[in-house]
Amino acid sequence: MSKVKLKKYGLKDIIYFTNKPKEREKRIQDTVPSRSGAKFKCNEKAAERHPDEQLFVIDGITDRGKGVKTYRLKKKDGTDPAFFRAGQYVVIRQEIDGKLIARPVSISSGPAETLDGYIDVTVKEVENGFLSKYIIENWKEGDEVKTSGPQGLFYYEFFRDEKHVIACSGGSGITPILSMAKAIASGDEDFRLTVLYGSRTKKDILFAEEFDEVMKATDKVKLVNVLSDSRAKGCEHGFITADLIKKYAGDDAFSLFASGPQAMYEFLDAEAEKLGLDLKHYRKEIFGSIKEPWTLPGYPAEAKDKVFSLRVMMCGDEYDIPCNANENMLVALERAGIAGPNRCRGGICGWCRSRLVEGDVFIPELTDGRRGADKEYGYIHPCATFALSDAVIEMPNRK
Repeated sequence: MSKVKLKKYGLKDIIYFTNKPKEREKRIQDTVPSRSGAKFKCNEKAAERHPDEQLFVIDGITDRGKGVKTYRLKKKDGTDPAFFRAGQYVVIRQEIDGKLIARPVSISSGPAETLDGYIDVTVKEVENGFLSKYIIENWKEGDEVKTSGPQGLFYYEFFRDEKHVIACSGGSGITPILSMAKAIASGDEDFRLTVLYGSRTKKDILFAEEFDEVMKATDKVKLVNVLSDSRAKGCEHGFITADLIKKYAGDDAFSLFASGPQAMYEFLDAEAEKLGLDLKHYRKEIFGSIKEPWTLPGYPAEAKDKVFSLRVMMCGDEYDIPCNANENMLVALERAGIAGPNRCRGGICGWCRSRLVEGDVFIPELTDGRRGADKEYGYIHPCATFALSDAVIEMPNRK
């Protein structure tokens, strides 16, 4: 074994190392504060692909009937929109009567179409909807539209999902599934996609022509229309059940993706349980805010229709606003003109995470995306929280 010679340290060495931090601190204090003019490629790419905000202009509108319209959006500055994963959404931010309203809307175009300079978003007018009614009635070509960058986790991952995906969809919930189909056709995604699309009648089917084009381009996508209120040649009849899913899955291992209204999810949860799927193989798109919370398990019937007082503490300011027990706290903030932070509006992303200082609330299990520690220490997601008494919350601002 070779011997290692160690240098002996003397008094001068000790003084040298003792003074070194002092010299470094003096140089730091003597330096004039200034921004570095250096630009790094990685930072530029990050800002390009994950922008906080995108400013678009409406370049075209397709009226699909029954209160559904598709809007083609192109960046105002002429650059390409941020590339996204098929299945993601953007948050539309719109000022209405002096109030800033934000809603997530799925992208219905394919990722490759960002390279052609546009994205498509499809909006369905919702009964008593804050933003959807305004968009359908007011948006016109040439209008400016502000959105977030691409958001959400509802997309295919090869290391988690099976190579065969059964996508169950209903109504305008078909939009992220169409985006996935287009991504497969363009080669941006590589998996087999069987779409079970639920509609009342054949007239209610959306994007029939677009799916026909995709299926001509690739044999990896198959669309099966399921009609609940009528019968038609080439269509299944009834509801999307476990038996129907197994029929089209065959003997293959598969992942189940669901995208549609709240009622469809409640029905599919029971069907998925019959299939014995584990959590990673049953994926659901965030469908937005819970409607009619009084119909869900655990909601006290006596709270329905009551209006409570909600105190909001935000960055040193305090607001006292009314909060209807039938609507989540985030809606109460918007009605009062307070622009709280929000993105998914489905209790999952955590963007609106706030501290419940006092008060009783109802949080539906269906959209309770909080971490365990947040549940223990009293944090909530206002977009998925309903007041059951007067309450106080501490909330970050929108930025």
